[in-house]
Amino acid sequence: MIAPITSQSTGLMRANVTHGVRQVVLAMDNNGKYGMRFRSINKGIFVQFVADGSPAAAAGIRFGDQILKINDTEMVGMNADKAMDLMTKAKNPDNLLVTLRDRPFERTITLHKDSNGNLGFTHKENLITAIVKDSSASRNGLLTNHRILEVDGRNVMAYKSKDVKACLSEAPQTVTLTIMPDELYDELVKKMDWSLMKKQDHSIPEIPSF
Repeated sequence: MIAPITSQSTGLMRANVTHGVRQVVLAMDNNGKYGMRFRSINKGIFVQFVADGSPAAAAGIRFGDQILKINDTEMVGMNADKAMDLMTKAKNPDNLLVTLRDRPFERTITLHKDSNGNLGFTHKENLITAIVKDSSASRNGLLTNHRILEVDGRNVMAYKSKDVKACLSEAPQTVTLTIMPDELYDELVKKMDWSLMKKQDHSIPEIPSF
């Protein structure tokens, strides 16, 4: 069965990958942090980490978002350290204007469970390793060597295989996965300590209003 793509799919609405440009205003927390970390790829700056409960998480910033501007300064060609320095040393830390593009390397695929509750793929941790023929995964174009970043909008990075499996099992009949090619994922998380990755924001996002 090809999964229905409708505005009634709660998981799809929570995942909400638009690739559009938006602006958010951030204020530092009591520890002098915004709660995100950057990685430079192909002359662009991308969000590598969003801390659970941080100002960045509250503003809806997600792993893989591309930072286009901080206040009036463009990020093109800047390295991650300089971009972080620009953010943390802003003149008005309680009114930081961030312009970003929504997760340009990511896409969503909505799948439908079969009568046994299976979606039609296998995984190791969050890496998709095999696709079952004539399954919802195969019919909807899911690919191997992709990382599952979110299940119905909830970040599953740094989850063990059993935790990803539990998240998929607990999901409703129709499930939306947010995925990214493995090579891009590896580039984005390069040099990030595993203990830090486990502190990534795993909250269930609110359904956006339009």
